[in-house]
Amino acid sequence: MGGNVKRPCAWTHIEERKLSVKNGRPLIGITLDREGEYVRLKHQYAPAIVNFGACAVLLPDENDAIWVSERVDGVLISGGRDIDPFYFFEEPLPNTQITPRQRTDFEIRLLKAIMERRKPVLGICYGMQLVNVALGGSLYQDVRSQLNGALDHTKGNHRILGKGSIMAGEAWVNSSHHQGVKKLGEHLEACAVSDDGLVEALCFPDYPFLMAVQWHPERSDDELSRKLLRSFVGAC
Repeated sequence: MGGNVKRPCAWTHIEERKLSVKNGRPLIGITLDREGEYVRLKHQYAPAIVNFGACAVLLPDENDAIWVSERVDGVLISGGRDIDPFYFFEEPLPNTQITPRQRTDFEIRLLKAIMERRKPVLGICYGMQLVNVALGGSLYQDVRSQLNGALDHTKGNHRILGKGSIMAGEAWVNSSHHQGVKKLGEHLEACAVSDDGLVEALCFPDYPFLMAVQWHPERSDDELSRKLLRSFVGAC
């Protein structure tokens, strides 16, 4: 017995971590961004779910999406730069800062594999746009120049109006994006919009838990952000 065992994933001791679920700590995978020779993730993501009782594991895009989907209890698709308009059949505008397709391709495969297993998904900023595009939707490449009367979504805070058990009512959220949902993906519904009509949160009503938001709840300590993160971890 013993010897060197090759694991099909970049993580170490994944099965040992998986045992934590028995003690009520779900294992949640967080996708990573690419920047040159580095993979990266802003430091707020992992604490945001760990603080509500999860165990976080980071997911480089070299991993096998199906293998990952069988072992995690849920997935958080993190923020990043712009979705390549290739995915919704458009040419990029001059100010588009394209995310490498290796990342996007992995996340689309992972999202579909997770959804086949009916496991929870939370998309944040780029992650919301990824969910929408993966399910057949399209994006404004630049909200300010393509949506009449648009707010400045690239900085500051603005109001949203939501519906449903998590999003119901009025709230103020941070904003740091210039792409946004144009056409909704299949089976998705808008569960929050800003005052200019831009979709700020998506949900999949006939799915156990799939939500995606345009703002960054991991950076906030408001009631809505806490409720969203707590609900996601609880679903996992």
